[in-house]
Amino acid sequence: MNLSIRQLQAFREVMRTGSISDAARALNRTQPAVSAMISSLEEELGLALFERQRGRLARTPEASYFLVETEAILERLVRTSRTMQELSNLQEGQLRIACMPASSQFLIPKLVADFVKDKPKVKVSIMMRASSVIEEWVASQQYDLGLAEMPAPNSAINTIPLDMSCVCALRVDDPLAKKKQITPKDLCGKPLATLQEEHPNLLATRKVFEKHGAKFNARFELRNFQPALKLVEEGLCYSICDPMTADSYFEYKMTNPELTFRPFTPKVMLSVGILTPSQRPASLLTNAFIEILHQHLLNIDNKFSK
Repeated sequence: MNLSIRQLQAFREVMRTGSISDAARALNRTQPAVSAMISSLEEELGLALFERQRGRLARTPEASYFLVETEAILERLVRTSRTMQELSNLQEGQLRIACMPASSQFLIPKLVADFVKDKPKVKVSIMMRASSVIEEWVASQQYDLGLAEMPAPNSAINTIPLDMSCVCALRVDDPLAKKKQITPKDLCGKPLATLQEEHPNLLATRKVFEKHGAKFNARFELRNFQPALKLVEEGLCYSICDPMTADSYFEYKMTNPELTFRPFTPKVMLSVGILTPSQRPASLLTNAFIEILHQHLLNIDNKFSK
């Protein structure tokens, strides 16, 4: 069976008006064209939908039943067309984001809030996990995109890489806050809050201290940098953290911040990536958000590098 939308539209209009001529006028088609569509529809169905009585059409019981099906089909087509239009206009869809701790409290939620403010039909899932878990989720297509520390090469993942310059967190009243940049010698022997042992950021920071002959004093070890900032506020230590954490600090300490951040030199980089599944193309919605996220990360890195 090979029914066409035009056949169904012609049938519905004939049922509504009760005549071929009125249906033709409503559809802006010729009477022969509408008559031919009805005839071909009856042939496809193997049923008589109308009987000709005294120059008018009389619907058969089968036509009344088929009208219900026709209305449902045409309504589904209208809804589908509307949905696809909304998808193309980024007004409908789902966005599933997995993100690392540094971006989970303020950065991603704020970007998502701005992104969906005028998109009431867009649904969003945001999950915070360790980078290794995010990599698994994206590779298995459980999530549309992830923001994580740079993974090892993986054929199941597409990656937009970004190296971000770490900064030194210190109290605003610390004498070192007068400096434009902080060096290993400035922090020689001073207590630090760092990430856990064997983390690439910790290894890179320790290496820089060793290279410049500065004593590396890791007093506090944490899984991420956000709780480290509270220790710095209490005057217990310094922390060489990623700029996403620094930027998030000012989201919840907009007035009277107790900390400031200075570029750390020589640079210690945190390599992050925006991850998407390579086994299927990203949706228009996902690509639009990725563009915003990527630019925002570049802006943050630039903001704290000066």
